[in-house]
Amino acid sequence: MTFAPDIPQTLTTTYLEMTSRPQLHGALQKSDDIRIERMNEVDVNFYLYLYKAVGEKCRWRDRLVMSRSELHQILSKPTTHVYVLTVGGTPAGYVELDEQGDSTEIAYFGLREAYHGRGLGKYLLSFGINQAWEQGAKRVFVHTCNLDGSHALANYQKRGFRVYMQHNEPMPQRYL
Repeated sequence: MTFAPDIPQTLTTTYLEMTSRPQLHGALQKSDDIRIERMNEVDVNFYLYLYKAVGEKCRWRDRLVMSRSELHQILSKPTTHVYVLTVGGTPAGYVELDEQGDSTEIAYFGLREAYHGRGLGKYLLSFGINQAWEQGAKRVFVHTCNLDGSHALANYQKRGFRVYMQHNEPMPQRYL
């Protein structure tokens, strides 16, 4: 198997959790042109635009290989919540929460590359975590891997997440 120079041979996935609201070290963003709103109506095309814009460099593939009807079903579940961050009215990123009993997973989270380096990621993540607690979660969890942005793991830990497991495997073909 030949690897591109920017792709490691091993996929390292780190699993993190927060088990109480006081663990959250939230970050505030004060600006009138920054908003976060829930995507109340399922729009698969808009969702895929965000998914690709946020995850393309990180090689996100999962939602691209499923059918649109399957994706629509996931996004339509009452336990799925997608929040879109806009800056000056332009979509800059999103966080997707997936309620699983009394736990909530941050299923997807990220910013479009043009919005990196402005502190928006810590703000959006803090918002998503807070929403999970507001919706009654007893545990909030997330996973990241060595294909994600270079600041992803540090951002999760700075917000209060703690690593509970790490898994290494040969790099799956779908990421090559």
